[in-house]
Amino acid sequence: MAVLTNDQVDAALPDLSGWERSDGALRRSVKFPTFLDGIEAVRRVAEVAEQKDHHPDIDIRWRTVTFTLVTHSAGGITDQDLQMAKAIDQLLGQ
Repeated sequence: MAVLTNDQVDAALPDLSGWERSDGALRRSVKFPTFLDGIEAVRRVAEVAEQKDHHPDIDIRWRTVTFTLVTHSAGGITDQDLQMAKAIDQLLGQ
């Protein structure tokens, strides 16, 4: 799987809700109304990640959940990361 160029990632970002490129990965933080809402969102993302066999790094800080996507085996952001970001956006209703 080929690592995308910076230009390719930059071109995709406008179509992704709240995602940014940071330290060679795609990152999005979401603040939920309650802690349990955030946990439920993580559970739904985990189900899709298992189906796609592409798992984000997930950091939970009270009501804020941060999803980080990078294809470690390829050494950067790939199309697989963009597709997972879109899937997360759909799950979160954005």
